[in-house]
Amino acid sequence: MIRSILYATDLGIYAPVVMQHALGLSRSFSADLHVLHVVEPMGLFAESVLQSYLDEHALNELQQQGMTTMLSNIEQRVLDSLRDELSEGEQELALIRSVKVVQGEPSQLILEQSLKLCVDLLIIGSHGQPTGGNSHLGRTAARVVEQAQMPVYLVPLLQRRRRTDG
Repeated sequence: MIRSILYATDLGIYAPVVMQHALGLSRSFSADLHVLHVVEPMGLFAESVLQSYLDEHALNELQQQGMTTMLSNIEQRVLDSLRDELSEGEQELALIRSVKVVQGEPSQLILEQSLKLCVDLLIIGSHGQPTGGNSHLGRTAARVVEQAQMPVYLVPLLQRRRRTDG
């Protein structure tokens, strides 16, 4: 029985397609839906540029305030896009129990949140760069599929599917 679902989004071009799968499954099972977006940490180059202009205290303060503001803004963007997508569907919007934006390594935080929320199903897209070989999975999707402790519903990228058809 599926009572709770975690939809992990990268907010990319195919996010609305994956979200429709998440909403459809949530509606079909009358399951709570949790939405998660993970922001990757600042790269070493950007951090070193900031360090060359700011002292340690100012840098730490900027990072704390900036990160809090950025995560809050992204969370609002996610909520706004959900509302726009569901402008007609108040019932679907009611299925969404939480929207969370966090910073860190995506696959690790997706897996941690899925356990913390005790979800029965994880929904992700096959986004990102291929891992090599014949795999059409991105790095994050591959890690999540390999390490998840619950079923994973993987939505393939439409562009890749069309390319391999015919």
